[in-house]
Amino acid sequence: MSPVVGGWSCQPFGSETHRREAKSEGQAPWGLMAGRRLDLLWVLLMVETVSGAGASSPSAGAHTSPLFPASGVNQTPVVDCRHVCALNASDRCDFIRTNPDCRSGGGYLDYLDGIFCHFPPSLLPLAITLYACWLLYLFLILGVTAEKFFCPNLSAISTTLRLSHNVAGVTFLAFGNGAPDIFSALVAFSDPHTAGLAFGALFGAGVLVTTVVAGGIAILRPFTAASRPFLRDIIFYMVAVFLTFTALYLGRVTLPWALEMLSDSEEEDRVSSTTNSYDYRQEYQPLLFDQESTAQILVQALSPLDCRKWKSKPVHWRALKVLKLPVEFLLLLTVPLVDPDKEDRNWKRPLNCLHLVISPLVLVLTLQSGAYGVYEIGGLFPVWGIVVIVGTGFAAVTFFATSNSEPPRLHWIFAVLGFLTSALWINAAATEVVNILRSLGVVFQLSNTVLGLTLLAWGNSIGDVFSDFTLARQGYPRMAFSACFGGIIFNVLVGVGLGCLLQISRGHPEVKLEPDGLLVWVLAGALGLSLVCSLVSVPLQCFQLNRTYGFCLLLFYASFLAVALLTEFGVIHLKSV
Repeated sequence: MSPVVGGWSCQPFGSETHRREAKSEGQAPWGLMAGRRLDLLWVLLMVETVSGAGASSPSAGAHTSPLFPASGVNQTPVVDCRHVCALNASDRCDFIRTNPDCRSGGGYLDYLDGIFCHFPPSLLPLAITLYACWLLYLFLILGVTAEKFFCPNLSAISTTLRLSHNVAGVTFLAFGNGAPDIFSALVAFSDPHTAGLAFGALFGAGVLVTTVVAGGIAILRPFTAASRPFLRDIIFYMVAVFLTFTALYLGRVTLPWALEMLSDSEEEDRVSSTTNSYDYRQEYQPLLFDQESTAQILVQALSPLDCRKWKSKPVHWRALKVLKLPVEFLLLLTVPLVDPDKEDRNWKRPLNCLHLVISPLVLVLTLQSGAYGVYEIGGLFPVWGIVVIVGTGFAAVTFFATSNSEPPRLHWIFAVLGFLTSALWINAAATEVVNILRSLGVVFQLSNTVLGLTLLAWGNSIGDVFSDFTLARQGYPRMAFSACFGGIIFNVLVGVGLGCLLQISRGHPEVKLEPDGLLVWVLAGALGLSLVCSLVSVPLQCFQLNRTYGFCLLLFYASFLAVALLTEFGVIHLKSV
């Protein structure tokens, strides 16, 4: 009889993959985008190079698991972590703590240890509920950080470099708009066991956006699509899917293949699917500088709430704002924000000086999950202490060399600092998302692929859904429809290509991939089929997209989801020869 915990059966849900393994062991849009994106890859490569160079440096006791650990180097025999539910309740904690397959490759919290070692069996439903709430809040953190801090700082950098809207859109802003998807993919590719999350999320989001979102746009406001951009985007997306499918079939990614992936992302034109909903210009209207003291400027800059705006908003907006307040306050305190559209470029002298201390501290405490920040140089003084001392010195010089009323000549440095800090905040949140999803997969006996194509894909795509639907309702259905295809092309090419490239940069000749059985092929096939159907049906309709086309796309996604779940639970499976 299978163990039952608090009314929740840990009997496997019928996953084909699990049975096989058990048997063997017994916004205004931010640009119409086209062109090159490799300009920004040096940033992540620089962070990865720094993390890789000192992988053995942190002192004992610190969490030293690399952000992108090498695959295939663990020589200890491992058992699939999902087998924990087949054990007695008293043996599960030891299994989780001793089995290498149950260890996460990064992050601050050990979710599996929390479920099986700190919650009694009778409270397993409570633990799952708490994890689900934390997962939703992590998605909120990802959205707020990318929308209100990461993307605006990238916009400021492109303005400082005097890039055209076209070039800026396909480099910095394109990367910013897809930040949650890309960082989730980078974290998932850090381990071949969780690579299914990346494929599931990227392909799942592709099916979701090209069917549900595109169909919803056609239902909300029928329109005539632009023929050449549509054909261009869908053909490039099919090429991207084919390249990824090839990597899955071969089971590995080499350096030339990863660079092919990234070079293809240069060629396609991208329309941002994220509208410019960044409205801090309304929330933080500066008063006259001669009427504000330094203390007043600091308090005003740290306030994420405009009382006048609060009174005019509906109840649901206020409820969501209450959830956002802690995140926005923390980000305002730790992430510099440069706004080139403001006359003062959002220069807040006391807060920006404080950022010179806090932001570098956040960088060292989030890089490698804080391993380098707590490392003691010579066994005497921690790295974070040196960062605070140096940052305080720069802050003091900046404070006495500038004024409240005029931004300094090197104000653009704060945009770079804000970009790096927000990028690591996003990476930290994405790491926790991946770890939670993997933990839920262990508890519910689900593969990483099905978690990726459902929860992770839905969470990362919710912003695209709302922004594209809003564009359609405002009378821009063509722009929203183009975003459905343009945005996900970049996410697939860079998410897979850069994720594998960062692993290869650590000295490994290739990246091993471990697809989760038949399901990943169902996912890739469904995405390819949806693209082929749109490629054929849209021209046949003379590019006039009506509600019938929209409902057909919704029906396709519902059918795909049903097939995927039936495959996961073993109802649909390949006959063994």
